[in-house]
Amino acid sequence: MTTTLDSHVVGSPSASTRTRKGNAARRRRTVFYFIAPAMLGFLIFFGYPLIATVYYSFTRYDLINAPEFIGFDNYIRMFTSEQLVGTAAYNTLWLVIVLTFCRVVFALGVASIISRLKSGIGLVRTLCYLPSLAPPAAATLAFVFLFNPEYGPVNAFLRVVGVDGGLWFNDPAMSKPALTLLVMWGSGELMIIILAALLDVPQEQYEAAQLDGAGPVRRFWHVTLPSISPVLLFGIVNSMIFALQFFTQAIVAGSAAAGAADVAGNTKFIGAPQNSTLTYPVWLYVQGFRYFNMGYAAAMAVLLFIVSAGFTWILVRQLRKTQHQEEGG
Repeated sequence: MTTTLDSHVVGSPSASTRTRKGNAARRRRTVFYFIAPAMLGFLIFFGYPLIATVYYSFTRYDLINAPEFIGFDNYIRMFTSEQLVGTAAYNTLWLVIVLTFCRVVFALGVASIISRLKSGIGLVRTLCYLPSLAPPAAATLAFVFLFNPEYGPVNAFLRVVGVDGGLWFNDPAMSKPALTLLVMWGSGELMIIILAALLDVPQEQYEAAQLDGAGPVRRFWHVTLPSISPVLLFGIVNSMIFALQFFTQAIVAGSAAAGAADVAGNTKFIGAPQNSTLTYPVWLYVQGFRYFNMGYAAAMAVLLFIVSAGFTWILVRQLRKTQHQEEGG
């Protein structure tokens, strides 16, 4: 009788076990309730638009008539018969390479200088961050004025010191470098992030490297860069995505340089001078909202999403590979 009762007690869940399971279930429900708004927002504002964009990329759609399924015709047109998409892709690729490098290096350089200041660090940090708060359209118009080849202050100063400043936004060869200077000027957000990472590097590592005879360059290369590599990766990925989506500054600069800043949406002036500021997102906008080729614009958006995701995946994988090699070494 005792054996039977004991086995029955052992085989049934105890009150404490049921209590723990009930508490765990309540915690899971609580967590779900908290993340439900974010999940719902993600599905509504990202998941559904992404699926809809992929669907429309296989259709002929003008925002008025019903979508007409045409298969891969939009993608075939993009790679075979489209003329300006190649120019737009080249300009965007140029920005991805040059703008990403200059933006990250400039932000790292400014952050390194600020981190070594003995006094006034708060004031200098604020002054360097303020340009990032300027609206992109207003900042671009200001830069076009500053770099005006005839009466701009930049060329006026350069003429005083005996240097020919060039045409800047009015020259196809200098328009993209001028846009790069504009982005570097407004890179205060990235500078603040890198500055926080620099200030978080343990001083003991610098002292140990200095005792081993490492100079400033070697300390920066072997201590600083490895310590802030995750932040630098974020900066590179963020800058690449920013360059791939480069739109407002390009369209405003092209229109302002052509003397039509008040009609920035007019396709006659988009990409000026000579399509040198015609980026991939700008041409996507023209196809979708000026020519009403929404199906073709959706195909361009899908390709842009794939390229952005691919770049991000490659960079993250390379960083993890580098970290594993350093840990193994």
